[in-house]
Amino acid sequence: MPTTTGSSSLRRGRDAELTRARKRVEELRARIEHHDYRYYVLAAPEVSDAEYDALVRELAGLEQRFPELITKDSPTQRVGERPSTLFAPARHSEPLLSLDNAFDADELRAWFARVEKNLGTRGCPPVFCEPKIDGVSVAVVYERGRLVRAATRGDGFVGEDVTANARTIRSLPTRLRGSPPESLEIRGEVFLPVAEFERLNFELGSAGRPLFANPRNAAAGSLRQKDPKVTASRPLRVVFHGLVRVRGAVLETHGEALELFRALGLGVPAGARRCTSVGEVETYVRELEGRRHSFEHEMDGVVVKLDEYDACAELGATSKAPRWAIAFKFASEEQTTSLKDVRVSVGRTGVVTPFAVLEPVRIGGVTVSLATLHNEDEIARKDLRIGDTVVVRRAGDVIPEVVAPVPSVRTGAERRFTMPRRCPACDEPISRDAGEIASYCKNLGCPAQVLARLVHFASRSAMDVQHLGERTAATLIERGLVDDPADLFFLEVEDLSGLPGFGPRAAANLIAAIDEARARPLERLLVGLGIRHVGPRAARVLAEQFRSIEAVARAPEDELATVNGLGPVVARAVREFFERPETRRLIDDLRRGGVRPRESGPDRAGPLAGKTFVVTGTLATLSREEAKDRIEALGGRVASSVSRSTDYLVVGERAGSKLAAARRLGTTTMDEERFLDVLSRS
Repeated sequence: MPTTTGSSSLRRGRDAELTRARKRVEELRARIEHHDYRYYVLAAPEVSDAEYDALVRELAGLEQRFPELITKDSPTQRVGERPSTLFAPARHSEPLLSLDNAFDADELRAWFARVEKNLGTRGCPPVFCEPKIDGVSVAVVYERGRLVRAATRGDGFVGEDVTANARTIRSLPTRLRGSPPESLEIRGEVFLPVAEFERLNFELGSAGRPLFANPRNAAAGSLRQKDPKVTASRPLRVVFHGLVRVRGAVLETHGEALELFRALGLGVPAGARRCTSVGEVETYVRELEGRRHSFEHEMDGVVVKLDEYDACAELGATSKAPRWAIAFKFASEEQTTSLKDVRVSVGRTGVVTPFAVLEPVRIGGVTVSLATLHNEDEIARKDLRIGDTVVVRRAGDVIPEVVAPVPSVRTGAERRFTMPRRCPACDEPISRDAGEIASYCKNLGCPAQVLARLVHFASRSAMDVQHLGERTAATLIERGLVDDPADLFFLEVEDLSGLPGFGPRAAANLIAAIDEARARPLERLLVGLGIRHVGPRAARVLAEQFRSIEAVARAPEDELATVNGLGPVVARAVREFFERPETRRLIDDLRRGGVRPRESGPDRAGPLAGKTFVVTGTLATLSREEAKDRIEALGGRVASSVSRSTDYLVVGERAGSKLAAARRLGTTTMDEERFLDVLSRS
């Protein structure tokens, strides 16, 4: 019968699908368990959080579709790590569960909808939003105000007793302040500040020891040392974000718990905020993601939890996660990928810099295929080898960097990098002077250096020659029209006709931009010349002191060294630069080409005179360089970092660590709207 035949066909199809799903589920479970062991027991992960999360989500999706495949020992049915045998087991008074994750706004709203439905409310119940610190979870117990135990989360039921090591953490009080309750068990996060992580990795690498892949692993490794003295040598921090149980006090909300923690001398998450609508939560998430690099610790998302404990109790938990909280995960800034090759590039000063060629990988919404390796010593310090699986990081829109290898997956086919003996651009020898970490091609006529010098000369921070990017510069050099920056000022529209991409209008625009650059300020020319150690600040100081390129060129080294703290290194570099015959020829050619830089005086008049500004983040209406020009045109000074002498910090989108520094120092901050108002009224 047709119906029976159809049903049989459907059954056969589902059976085949179930067979494929069972095989994939077994593969996923094996991979997840392997990574659990690497991460939790060995503290040496082989994949990024994002890759691990993707495996777990795929497994959970298959188990949801095929419930008959769920087993009690599935990674989706337990909390996480297996306690190590290095430390005594510590049973928790209540299970410390992990959190379910939301990866986009739709999943976050779906969680709110479930909460509202289960609570029978007609709107968003009050919630607390907090940074999700990327550290090591701990449960800490105080009896009569004294620290009696600190334990890792472990499998959620039994953790590791790390009390002796935890006592070395200076931000963890061994005796609570004020009037503590009779008994208190709280949950927190131990972390290593990013700056301390970088210092620790540098020390480990210099000693030839393996590096930590990220601050979280460094915190885990530091907390679980056999010798507490080693833990004490590493400046771990801890903050507390959860109440497990309390006796001798009545707390009805999470907000009240945080207030109690503060009163007792316990650290709490910076920037925690109570929200009463989904829109407020989404705003908080966007704000925190934009400021994630202004915190001293790593964070990988936002934790959203109900404020009222009665509501939490009503919702309860599944076997692995509470229903009253969720973690919104930010886009990952770390991934693992393959280091396919190491090549070198040649800069304008002749520095030969190695860089990584990677198997393309998506990090923070961007596909990364190249990453900096800094220098030969750094490659050796990190023990990076061609063919390695490596951890790649792209934090805060900086140039991607290879953080560390994953030695556990090496096959033996990996190769060590050696710096080439000859320049890949001109075939001249590459050398490394004693005491230097950089290698150099010392051929000033090297095509790569010529191109880099021309691009730098025309850049916005230097002479700001619009319409002259790397492609156009390369074309001008290839056609023999330009050999050095001075040649630009002898070009005419007719010289550009027939070049790729140059119609009459494009040619006229470039010549007009070159003409405009003839009268740039002296400090811009000094930056454009590419003198070693002379950036915008040193160039400004030199311009204000000597007021002409000829005076800078004639200044003795001892006089240069005493100018406003430039020091002997800059002075020697300036003197050596202007003593070169090719430099003297370049200055003469620039003068013949009509370059007459505007002189700078020692004092700047204007309504912003005497005021120092720092700009951080991205402004919507002005580039960083345009903001600097506007400030300086009104007599103000622009610095690159926040200090006690900074008067104002201008804060744009995705502000970084400068904002945190300004808050510590009490520096006045202003958003873009207020900044533009100051400029218009000055």
